[in-house]
Amino acid sequence: VSKEELAKLVQGFEKQDILTSSGVTLAGNRYIYLSGTERVIRAKLGKVGVHCMKTTQAVVVSLYEDPIQPQQAASVVEKLGDYLITCGY
Repeated sequence: VSKEELAKLVQGFEKQDILTSSGVTLAGNRYIYLSGTERVIRAKLGKVGVHCMKTTQAVVVSLYEDPIQPQQAASVVEKLGDYLITCGY
């Protein structure tokens, strides 16, 4: 993942209209933006999904594909993100 791609992803947490129009690009692959909040971004490209969570000092990025379901990925990523937040990250 390039520095520019991550910078745009981080911007997307605050300005989701950026992601709505151009999608989420990671490692050169452009994913369709599905939804998000100020802490979570969800995107998909074919059978591969992306679930990202912003913590205080980090962004957890998860790629998943079948047979993993979006809810499973969301649960793991958000639990990890919450744990990092409690540790100050």
